[in-house]
Amino acid sequence: MYQIVASDLDGTLLNPDHKIAPFTRDVLQRLDQQQINFVFATGRHHIDVEEIREKLAIPAYMITSNGARVHNSQGELVFQQDLSADVIRGVIELAKDDPALHIHMYCGDQWLLNHDNEQLKEFHDSFSYHLYDANNPPVENVAKIFFTRDDEDHEALVKWELCFNTHFGDKANVAFSTPWCLEVMDAGVSKGHALKAVAEALGYQLADCIAFGDGMNDAEMLAMAGKGLVMGTSHEKVKQALPNNEVIGSNADEAVAHYLEQHLLTR
Repeated sequence: MYQIVASDLDGTLLNPDHKIAPFTRDVLQRLDQQQINFVFATGRHHIDVEEIREKLAIPAYMITSNGARVHNSQGELVFQQDLSADVIRGVIELAKDDPALHIHMYCGDQWLLNHDNEQLKEFHDSFSYHLYDANNPPVENVAKIFFTRDDEDHEALVKWELCFNTHFGDKANVAFSTPWCLEVMDAGVSKGHALKAVAEALGYQLADCIAFGDGMNDAEMLAMAGKGLVMGTSHEKVKQALPNNEVIGSNADEAVAHYLEQHLLTR
């Protein structure tokens, strides 16, 4: 029996409308009743995830910004690893003149964006972005920088992935959370390393964890957990990176909740 369940959100636990569906909510609440620990493990900002946790009404650790922040079940910050000022300035300097790129930052309690993009607001209930000047970006308390394009051109973002790794590969962890969202964190930051810290804080080990995800930013977590489940709708790169991991259904079918009900919940 696994004692900790860790799950990514978008493309994994949330439905295609980026919401917790009723059956999933019921399963997570039943897990809590059986004293199985639940952990959100996401690239989202902690304020955004806090809203989801409050609606579920369960105590849960929150691994956010791909592991750059960890909050305990009381909402207290217990781990923080920021990007260095050199990487922040360097990455933005390289990318700022590409007009197709939206350059986002999670800085403190804020989501920052270099120019307006109304369609991004549909992913969030109330948490929204503020504008910043890419010629003078903040360099303190930055959990991650991430990049999107309106046309969701994966190959165009792959070129930036290669560029950032070439310049900052020893100082940053560069990973796709979805095929159309490229993210940059400090070196050593990952959901897997954060989950290890959470497990130890709860008195367990990674072997006691089961994890679910669909992005390359989930790869370390899915490889390090006692059992890592890959969503069937994951990008092919994720499946290739984790060839020995079990593949389950889609978030549209609430595959995570169905798996948990079948394998973890007592009847």
